[in-house]
Amino acid sequence: MRKSIVTITITVIITVFVSFLLFYFNSTFFDSEPIESETLNPLSDPVKPSYDVIVFGGEPEGVAAAVAAARKGATTLLIDEREQLGGLFTYGKMNILDFPFEDRKDEGIFGEWHERVGGKDIFDPEEGALAFLELARAEENLSLLFNTSLVEVTRDTSLIKQIKVNHNGEELILSASRFIDGTDDADLAAMADVPFFIGNGDIHPKDHQMAASLMVHLKGVNWKGIKETADKKTFGEAYVKSDVAWGFGELLRQYKPVFEDTRLRGLNLGKVEDEYYINALQIFFVDGLDEASKQQAIEKAKIEIDHIVKFLNEEFLGFENSVVASYPSELYIRESRHIRALYQLPLSDIWENKFHKDTIAYGGYPVDIQARILSEFGTSFVNPEKYGIPFRSLVPVNTDNLLVVSRSAGYSSLAAGSVRVVPTLMATGQAAGAASVFTQEEKLTFTELAHDDVKMQAFRDQLTKMNLKVAKFELDFPYSDAAYYPYMKHLINAGALPGGYDNDIGEDRTISNHTLVNLMQPIFFTYYPDDVSIQANIDFLNAYRQANAKADLTKQQVVTIIEGLPYKEFMLRNNVKFADHYSQVIARIEDQDLFTLADGIIILGDLLNWE
Repeated sequence: MRKSIVTITITVIITVFVSFLLFYFNSTFFDSEPIESETLNPLSDPVKPSYDVIVFGGEPEGVAAAVAAARKGATTLLIDEREQLGGLFTYGKMNILDFPFEDRKDEGIFGEWHERVGGKDIFDPEEGALAFLELARAEENLSLLFNTSLVEVTRDTSLIKQIKVNHNGEELILSASRFIDGTDDADLAAMADVPFFIGNGDIHPKDHQMAASLMVHLKGVNWKGIKETADKKTFGEAYVKSDVAWGFGELLRQYKPVFEDTRLRGLNLGKVEDEYYINALQIFFVDGLDEASKQQAIEKAKIEIDHIVKFLNEEFLGFENSVVASYPSELYIRESRHIRALYQLPLSDIWENKFHKDTIAYGGYPVDIQARILSEFGTSFVNPEKYGIPFRSLVPVNTDNLLVVSRSAGYSSLAAGSVRVVPTLMATGQAAGAASVFTQEEKLTFTELAHDDVKMQAFRDQLTKMNLKVAKFELDFPYSDAAYYPYMKHLINAGALPGGYDNDIGEDRTISNHTLVNLMQPIFFTYYPDDVSIQANIDFLNAYRQANAKADLTKQQVVTIIEGLPYKEFMLRNNVKFADHYSQVIARIEDQDLFTLADGIIILGDLLNWE
């Protein structure tokens, strides 16, 4: 009798233990039944050697891509180097949202995520990470692999065949029909030998990157005091809502930083219950592709943040009792690589509110370029109403089964200043996930889809059913009726003609000799980057500006500047040599006391034989 009792007891214990293991295994790895959010965890799933779609990068746009592909029925693997999803949102505490459209915050997978985190302009970073994980775990076709770095990419002509990754010290070989790069820096694309440029290297020979930031995370802020400070305009114009505030531009002048390569610009401030987040600290000369450079910037930023908080305690009503709550573990890197794509979205497309036949998402955020060097203070180039983001801009020039969906996709360095906001990037990510399935069903590569108008329209019809707005539109744009707009377009793309938030270039203002030089200089590098002799002209223009006092432009100064260019053998449109052409244009310029910006645009357009 005693023996049977012992046997029964052991059997019960084993049964309970096995049941526990089965429950844990199922809930952790397969997530076959709905579970409470508190029990969700980011443990990696068992992996297979092959998938329909592999997404590398757990940034918000990578999550959107993976969820969309899985929903469409593709076996999908989402890989991330970190332990949680959300990327900069999670690890950089970059939780103040910028929206391209105020009336479309519920669009697509971004809208689903945004609703989960409260539907406001700011969210709790931990809740944001959990919301991404919930979206991913809800898809039975989607597996997750965390703590995994990319080791090697194997190509076969224009296709990626497989990738080698390191997961907790173990190397894995994984293959897929389609790959999506959801990393901030296009790491997968770069390792696959996709060509790219760095920073503003498409318009400037020094390829500067926009200043990085470390978010300031505080407790003990008095929101009523913030509102009172704004009302008094103590630090300039400012605006305060229930949970976000922005402005206070005078801080740039009044705050004296510890380090000469850091700066505090006006505050972009948000609150989540009793925690407060500020995006305002700029750190210059950080290499976004170098881990040592980024870590050094973080340590420097921590010291600067302590100094900022002390300044705010003493000078800024509302911050008198504030203290640092934590330091984020990752920097906000605004730009690094920009891949070369089938279509490099130019700034002029954004200026023109342009629709493309292969539009897979809308953009609409102002083109805000943060300062890249200390002598700059940031520039707003244009405030668009709406523009289309073409599918071609996600497709690298040399790889037919890869899409890039981050800020590093195929946009000019200036256009990226608008596309880079998360709601827009998540829309492109969602479209990329859907395209991964559509192209397999239609037996097309991404490149073939990009060039097939009929198939592209069928694909865009699918996107509409996925709550992505991609319908055709026609909109006017600033200066569309100006006879010189075709000339303007070249200057816009070279970054020489910002319109600000009002889209106003000030065409009737009198310009100086320095203005003409400033218009010319970026043109040479932007449009003649492969002609090394052009650098002589850039150097001459720099020397001219330093040696000649600023004065209203006259025809004689135009002649002096143009005649002084040491290299005139470059070719213009229709194989016209500048050396054979410029004197005829100068002869046609009417002598006048003052030249306006419009005059200067026309002179340059004629000199460079633009259409």
